[in-house]
Amino acid sequence: MSILEEFYFGNIDPNTQGFDHRSSYGKAMQRISDCEAKLTELLEGKEKQLFLDFCNAWSEINGATAVNKFITGFKLGTQFALEATKEDWNHDL
Repeated sequence: MSILEEFYFGNIDPNTQGFDHRSSYGKAMQRISDCEAKLTELLEGKEKQLFLDFCNAWSEINGATAVNKFITGFKLGTQFALEATKEDWNHDL
């Protein structure tokens, strides 16, 4: 089965990649989660709602950034593949 068929049938999902929870990224994610939980417990009323709105907006920004980076990376990879398969016999190796 080709990579395009694998992708079509859902056997390739770049969004499900895991990460090492002991890495600096994993530790930072845990700190964010811990801080969000503590602040949510401590805050009340308007302040709590403002914080939750902030968290949701930040999550939307991160999601949009991830999509943009995925698309940019895919386009760049496609450009590499196209150039690699282009026959250009005028270049000296």
